[in-house]
Amino acid sequence: MATSYLSPGVYVEEVDRGTKPLEMVGTSTAAFIGESKVGPVNKPVLVTNWSQFTKQFGDFASSDYLAHAVYGFFNNGGARAFVLNVGVEPTEKAEKGEKGDKAEKAEARNRAALYIGTDGGPGARTGLKALEEIDEINIVCAPGQTDPVIQDAVLSHCENMRYRFAILDAPEVIEKGGVDKLPKPRDSKYGAYYFPWVEVYDPVKGNIFQPPSGYMAGIYARSDGERGVHKAPANEVVRGALGLKYTITKGEQDLLNPKGINCIRAFPNRGIRVWGARTVSSDASWRYVNVRRLFNMAEQSIEAGTQWVVFEPNDARLWKRVTRDLTAFLMRLWRQGALFGKTPEEAFYVKCDEETNPPEVIDAGQMIVEVGMAPVKPAEFVIFRIGQMPAGGEVSE
Repeated sequence: MATSYLSPGVYVEEVDRGTKPLEMVGTSTAAFIGESKVGPVNKPVLVTNWSQFTKQFGDFASSDYLAHAVYGFFNNGGARAFVLNVGVEPTEKAEKGEKGDKAEKAEARNRAALYIGTDGGPGARTGLKALEEIDEINIVCAPGQTDPVIQDAVLSHCENMRYRFAILDAPEVIEKGGVDKLPKPRDSKYGAYYFPWVEVYDPVKGNIFQPPSGYMAGIYARSDGERGVHKAPANEVVRGALGLKYTITKGEQDLLNPKGINCIRAFPNRGIRVWGARTVSSDASWRYVNVRRLFNMAEQSIEAGTQWVVFEPNDARLWKRVTRDLTAFLMRLWRQGALFGKTPEEAFYVKCDEETNPPEVIDAGQMIVEVGMAPVKPAEFVIFRIGQMPAGGEVSE
């Protein structure tokens, strides 16, 4: 004991032996990066409703895609978003004399540079680099930006930040052949890709087509709030969608779904719905959006909730306390239906003992904990096997 007792008496001491519950971090705070004619540039601004957005960045007339994306986000259930205006594309800086394809490529380079941004240090970061300063972001959208360079930058941002997920837009128009020629982003387990664009109402222009990413971010938030991040954000109505740029048949989706291209489809009497929940990863372990986002949430919650462990005596007592806290956290996930298994033992495990922490690990100042989770995966293909049976009898083998 650190306290010295110098005279007879009764002394009461507080001992920290209770659990340190791990809180689940948020999963649906979105970041929108885009171009607006008004509002602060390269300064992330938190907005929690549409009115706050319009006060900072104007309405639908001030941007081609950003305003509609944020409106769709809030209309579909989103509650918190950071908006980053990269400014207007500096097309006037294209070299003089450039025409046709050369001029178009020069403008594309200018736009990509705006989104990728630069790191000038605290307070001087631009583009995606400016979003690195904000810890709460879970979802990243660059509405309407279908340039592979920009989409690669958004995916790289999410991969480097570890706990973020990208929602990407397909091109508005299929220029070369049918849907089987639709371009796809590079392989990544930190992003999902949606097709086609949705028809929405614009107060000035009337009905127009807009990229789906903002609407999807709102659906992610709505699904997280109603069911949990472990529920695939699919078979959900797209609020505000009046139509689609392309009507997709089942045969066409048979081509797109295995490629990780999530379709938005119109169903008779059921409205316009999201009909896909895959990432753009070729790794079967990370095929589904909800699996990746569940692990994002769990990993970030564990990292934030175990900071108290740093510099504690690295012995069996610490290992037991960490095991107890992590087990309680994973038990909550299992009870919520996020983990697969009839029993907790089937759903997860936590291992922190002499085997994971031999003397050489302890001498290196490390403590290693192994955590395994069995995530619930969506019933993507529902198959009913129906056959005839004799009247009043059992089916013969």
